[in-house]
Amino acid sequence: MGPDDATLTVVLLHGFGAPGTDLVDLGRYLDIPNTRFVFPEAPLELGGMYGEARAWWRLDLAKLEHDLRTGNASDRSKELPEGLPAVREQVGRFLDELAAKFKTTTERIVLGGFSQGSMVAIDVALHHATRLAGLVLLSSTIIAESTWAPLMTKAAGLPVFQSHGRGDALLPFSVAEQLRDKLKTAGALVEWHPFNGGHEIPPMVLSELATFLRSR
Repeated sequence: MGPDDATLTVVLLHGFGAPGTDLVDLGRYLDIPNTRFVFPEAPLELGGMYGEARAWWRLDLAKLEHDLRTGNASDRSKELPEGLPAVREQVGRFLDELAAKFKTTTERIVLGGFSQGSMVAIDVALHHATRLAGLVLLSSTIIAESTWAPLMTKAAGLPVFQSHGRGDALLPFSVAEQLRDKLKTAGALVEWHPFNGGHEIPPMVLSELATFLRSR
């Protein structure tokens, strides 16, 4: 969605268990001038009780339910999801196709997402051949640390918007702080927006995100 002559493209990736349309209303809510919003659909259909829900890779649902039941969110920094390399290639190729379609460059594309989608966004940003205009991390965490660590220097100078709820029961707030610090140490220009809440995107964060995107 957005004008044909937009000067900025914002690509937002939905989280695990959400339909492909989950974040579409954010584009209308943010209403950034001269900006188009694009909402890719994750490749995996979860089906069954999840309805139209999709995922970028499958999760250990028993572990997820245990975390929710006990209130102890797991540190996923050592996890290397089996489907991550394929998703990285798919989303990276999609960005290049977008740039070609709209006669722009990936340097005019902001990539981001919520939860699992934000993890994909980080991974793509660290591996992509060209610089992005910015990175948006809504309730994110560290995964594939052994893969990301050697690439962190590629984030130098990259504008990053990061938000996280202090009461997030799925992805630990403390690990989000570690991610923030690693990005800052690498030279990324991180805007850190903690809030009192859980695994969500509150109106306050959207207001701050709108300001971030207008500055791009």
